[in-house]
Amino acid sequence: MIAKPKRPLSRLYFLVIFSFFVPLVGFFIYAIKDNVAFLFLTIALMVNVILLITFHRRLQKKQSTIVLQKEDYFERANLLKAELEQEWKTIESFRHKIINYGQLKELTEQLSLCLGLEETSKTLCSLVNQLLGHQDITVILYLFHSATGDLGITSSQRGQMAINLKAKKGDIFDQWVVKTLNPLLVEDAHTDFRFDVEKIDSEDGRSVRSLISAPLIVGDKTLGILRVDSSSPHHFATDDLRFLRTIGDLASIAIENAQLYKKVEDLAIRDGLTGLYLRRYMLDRLQEEMGRELRRGKELCFLMIDLDRFKQYNDRFGHIAGDMVLRTVAGILLQHFPQAGDLVCRYGGEEFCVLLPDCPKEKAVELAHEVRKEIQAHEIVLRRQKTHVSASIGVAAFPTDARTKEELIIKADEALYKAKETGRNKVIAA
Repeated sequence: MIAKPKRPLSRLYFLVIFSFFVPLVGFFIYAIKDNVAFLFLTIALMVNVILLITFHRRLQKKQSTIVLQKEDYFERANLLKAELEQEWKTIESFRHKIINYGQLKELTEQLSLCLGLEETSKTLCSLVNQLLGHQDITVILYLFHSATGDLGITSSQRGQMAINLKAKKGDIFDQWVVKTLNPLLVEDAHTDFRFDVEKIDSEDGRSVRSLISAPLIVGDKTLGILRVDSSSPHHFATDDLRFLRTIGDLASIAIENAQLYKKVEDLAIRDGLTGLYLRRYMLDRLQEEMGRELRRGKELCFLMIDLDRFKQYNDRFGHIAGDMVLRTVAGILLQHFPQAGDLVCRYGGEEFCVLLPDCPKEKAVELAHEVRKEIQAHEIVLRRQKTHVSASIGVAAFPTDARTKEELIIKADEALYKAKETGRNKVIAA
């Protein structure tokens, strides 16, 4: 409520009235005694004074009313101004939401075009960097390894450049998110009571002062963490975390789709029992590698491997035991040929093959002898019995022994057949 203005002081008001009426009363007494005409003049003056006093009172009331109305108008104007400011804030908020939704639409479209997990991860980090609009932030995508369950970096980016981070499995902030499965906002890591400052500084060479992080969850399955950090304190606010969570929900679906696509792709080119590549994939790769080695003027070697008397293992111990032997040998081959470009395949049945790009024939024969010894020395327990298997290996080289992929396979197969015919458990080169 607005207080009414105070009335004029009563003493001063009556003093003014008294100063007007005293002379008029004197004139009135004088007019009665001596002059009738002067009496009328005095009465007229008294009437005028009364009218002036009345008008003055009304003027005062009118002024008071105007003052009240003026204050009321000012109050309404302030209220309208506050409402307009609130409306502008609401409009600005809607404008930002519209912009964000437009950006999210673009993010969804870009992610939908990605099929592989690597492409999806790189695209996601790049788009998050663009959406947050900061040049001094680092975007990190952690995913859980399907086999080990460990958290590991899939993609990391600072600005428009990919970076290599030391903390491959995350730091204390990432461990907190994994443990709680809740989004995390750290305005200043040096003043946040939840984390130890010394551990923050020692785990990675980067300076992390503020960050936002959101878990990537689809249903009951946790895929990983999407994190954005900065070396400046108070770089992120609650709205940034809310926006990152929305991005994380969209990213989770894209990452799950990419993982499913990889599984389907692996089923098409990998053996379900041993996990090795299938023959048709090897034939495609062999053609590509032969063309590459021909241009570079280098040698490529091909190994055909067959387990000796494998049918006896199946007859004696059963097919389940035979499958165990095949998986064991596949593991030995993968461990023995770990170089980039080496390709280990299951050719069919108990036969395996190994493609060795940029490998001289002498080196390939040496490697074949080593892996043959490893297979023979490896102990396999079948039905509580310790057993051993052996393998025969044929080696052929391109372009020394063959000019086409069909001829290369035939040469290696002929060398393998000669190894089996001459006693098994040996290596013969074409």
